[in-house]
Amino acid sequence: MLRLGFPLPSPTISGRSAEGPSARSVLSTERRTAEGRGGGSEDDEYDAIVIGSGIGGLVAATQLAVKGARVLVLEKYVIPGGSSGFYERHGFTFDVGSSVMFGFGNKGNVNMITRALQAVDCKIQVIPDPSTVHYHLPCGLSVRVYREYSEFIAELISKFPHEKKGILKFYGECWKVFNALNSLELKSLEEPLYLFGQFFKKPLECLTLAYFLPKNAGNIARNFIKDPQLLSFIDAECFIVSTVNALQTPMINASMVLCDRHFGGINYPVGGVGVIAKALANGLVKKGSEIHYRANVTNIILENGKAVGVRLSDGKEFFAKTVISNATRWDTFGLIWKLFRYSVLLVAFSLEMGLIMISAKCRKTCENRRSSEEEKNFQRNYVKAPSFLSIHMGVKASVLPADTDCHHFILEDDWARLEKPYGSIFLSIPTVLDSSLAPEGHHILHIFSTSNIEDWEGLPRKDYEERKELAADKIIRRLEKKLFPGLRSSIVLKEVGTPRTHRRFLARDSGTYGPLPRTMPKGLLGMPFNTTAIDGLYCVGDSCFPGQGVIAVSFSGVMCAHRVAADIGLEKRSPILDAGLLRLLRWLRTMA
Repeated sequence: MLRLGFPLPSPTISGRSAEGPSARSVLSTERRTAEGRGGGSEDDEYDAIVIGSGIGGLVAATQLAVKGARVLVLEKYVIPGGSSGFYERHGFTFDVGSSVMFGFGNKGNVNMITRALQAVDCKIQVIPDPSTVHYHLPCGLSVRVYREYSEFIAELISKFPHEKKGILKFYGECWKVFNALNSLELKSLEEPLYLFGQFFKKPLECLTLAYFLPKNAGNIARNFIKDPQLLSFIDAECFIVSTVNALQTPMINASMVLCDRHFGGINYPVGGVGVIAKALANGLVKKGSEIHYRANVTNIILENGKAVGVRLSDGKEFFAKTVISNATRWDTFGLIWKLFRYSVLLVAFSLEMGLIMISAKCRKTCENRRSSEEEKNFQRNYVKAPSFLSIHMGVKASVLPADTDCHHFILEDDWARLEKPYGSIFLSIPTVLDSSLAPEGHHILHIFSTSNIEDWEGLPRKDYEERKELAADKIIRRLEKKLFPGLRSSIVLKEVGTPRTHRRFLARDSGTYGPLPRTMPKGLLGMPFNTTAIDGLYCVGDSCFPGQGVIAVSFSGVMCAHRVAADIGLEKRSPILDAGLLRLLRWLRTMA
């Protein structure tokens, strides 16, 4: 039997080496050190091991646990959530990533977070946001995206009255996609029995989604809209979704966000975004599964070409029928092919020395290289999205006008800078909604702007810190000039993160936000689903269909759980239909 361990790049946290994992539920903010809870051991076999506790991974884990699976989630940090986590400084509670939360609606099927929490008997108190975002754009264009769709459309038409028909047509197309999605029971698109069932129940909705699957929002917009500035506004709308312009944003992704902000609305969790992951992790444990913290996965273990477990940085191993990676596709597969080449060389050397014979099992493992074409195609078709420069600040409340919106998008002078590093700024002020996140008389500002890791590599520590301060100061000055006079003098706390920070703490290759198409994509046609070329190994999160964003990764988690449940006997399946559908999907991805 040939067993190979495939490393996953996963640096230590804050200079500490990973400690041995302890099974436990999520503790209170005051007690986040590892604490024993009994339960599984290294010798146990789980139904599924989930690497990472981002929202996608936690949704997959909880959905499986509800179906009766025994799941182990391994998280390298001391709390769950990944980029949907939190941290505290001097009385301020900061969201690690976005504070714009979709998926909390109380109707339809796209309210993924609500459904995931309900599945594990959890409920979170939320605060409705009256607006999604306030745009501050070139040529003095200012647009508020109100919660009520009619108010938003009226505001946009008031800015572009000559494009009234085009505006209604484009956003009407978005609603076609959203309504089709929202009417379906959302499960794995890689499971044929489910697909056939949905098609017979909702044929028009399924055909609608099939029609829009290979299409991008920018192409649809250009069918109805001619004004260059309005098309640039649509680019900004899509940039928030995908960090690329509308021509590169799949129509399905854009529609989910551009419509759910009005259908279910934006709702902020009381206590901060981190309470979502904590609630899901607690619910997972209550359903009889486990989550281990400070559990730094460095290897995926293969036996006879199948993923059977993982190895931690402290040498401990855990085994399962399936392994689900919530890491990026690059982190999951980046070193696998190098290790395969090393394994082949090792076998060849051993043969030359007369030490071993190649068994059928060994050949099967080495031949996995040939089954890896789909992953190679993915990395040929997609590149890593840029990361972010992030600034988390505590400021005196007096610097903000009383009617300040929670979320802002700023691009002051040139549409061409939209996708450039540091060109546009996304700002969230969650204390506008939940004042408990900051000491009395203060607000929190989360500021993000795209940044490439290449700008931060190879710098001496002193130069690195100086560059951080310089980049942050430029962005803060822009906000001071555009929105909040006196902002710099009101700062009481400031922390700056770079792509290196995000790579280190979130274990994301280059700190990337997710995959971007190398060329003009055909919608979501080229995006891989949850299964991989390696038997027993699945991916979940923003490197999978349908991509980035809270709704998208939650959907990915639901889909992954359904496919895994079918493969381990907890859902109905048809092996013959499975094989045919997976071949068809692989072929379709080659068309992208």
